[in-house]
Amino acid sequence: MVNRVLMWAAASPKLQRQVTQNPIARRAAHRFVAGARLEEALEAAAELNSRGIGSILDLLGEGVEDLSGVGHAMAEYEEATQAIAAQGLDSTISIKLSQLGQTVDRDACVANLRRVLDGAQAVGVRVEIDMEDSTLVPDTLELFRGAATAHPQTRLAIQAMLRRTPVDLEALAPLKPRVRLVKGAYAEPVQLAHHGKNEIRAQFKFLTDWLFRHGADPAFGTHDDELIAYARKAAVEAGKGPQEFEFQFLYGIRRDLQRELVDNGHRVRVYVPFGSAWYPYLTRRMAERPANLLFFLRALVGR
Repeated sequence: MVNRVLMWAAASPKLQRQVTQNPIARRAAHRFVAGARLEEALEAAAELNSRGIGSILDLLGEGVEDLSGVGHAMAEYEEATQAIAAQGLDSTISIKLSQLGQTVDRDACVANLRRVLDGAQAVGVRVEIDMEDSTLVPDTLELFRGAATAHPQTRLAIQAMLRRTPVDLEALAPLKPRVRLVKGAYAEPVQLAHHGKNEIRAQFKFLTDWLFRHGADPAFGTHDDELIAYARKAAVEAGKGPQEFEFQFLYGIRRDLQRELVDNGHRVRVYVPFGSAWYPYLTRRMAERPANLLFFLRALVGR
């Protein structure tokens, strides 16, 4: 019930206006979103680095509807890439293909993706491609395939909840893909996605084993203690050391666990979102893991 309400809230323009105009809610959101400006995300990345934790800079907003919006996103991505390199930060950038024009002008999207990847490679910054809703999955996989051929360090987010994911990964196996495995945070019909917690966990574990066998430098984006413990055990069984894979967390969540993993020699990276379009992001994160709602409510009352 909580999940359904939160997914409804994420898609409600009226509720979005009410929440984003509330100064208390904006302050509470700051725990989970670095800020509206790139400079704030860079400051958050530097602070994480000081604690031995890497970052992933993520420009919020998706579903760009015109080329002017694409141009704005491109400028932000390129500025972020140059700033990371100039400041010597341990950070990647995460891009959404819909922001590059995927649903507006696919040819432009292909050219923009190449431009981002070439620019990042030139200054030694790695790029991660987000996976969006199921309607964009087939094309995103195709674009990743082309990108990974020329830029093998590119990483792709893969959603464990989607029923098609095991088949998709098998198709990518010849590339030995770099993958960020996440549960998934979009409202998908039951025909396309597992909805039960146990089902999603089971598929996440199956895919974890697959990535250790067939992937390269896998990353596991989860706050679930059971799935983190499973990945650590699977790594040992696959003969992988703690520096041969990565745990990824959302900004502001499970800081205690981040510290514990770093202290035990694991690589940890935190997804640092920035930008004005924080409301849909925040509500989807709470729907993905309703326990995140408790974190937000505590932040809302200053605890």
